[in-house]
Amino acid sequence: MNQTLHVRIISPQQVILDTQASSVSSKNLQGNFDILPLHANFITIIENQPIVVRPPKQKPLSFKFPLAIILTTENKVSIYTYSTS
Repeated sequence: MNQTLHVRIISPQQVILDTQASSVSSKNLQGNFDILPLHANFITIIENQPIVVRPPKQKPLSFKFPLAIILTTENKVSIYTYSTS
């Protein structure tokens, strides 16, 4: 069983992050959520909330964008944003 997710944060200008992670967490209009390995297909919009990516055996990485779309499918988490910061 795969215990990690492949996480990519992508903007039109660049790939901001491309790594394996044990989880991704954030908050949408419905509340806080976590994406774990083998998560069901999922799509959501994140507005001005931290997105926390937890690579195995590393400190969590936090990103905050004015607007982002998170798409989860087949153990892959794609985070699309128009901002590079």
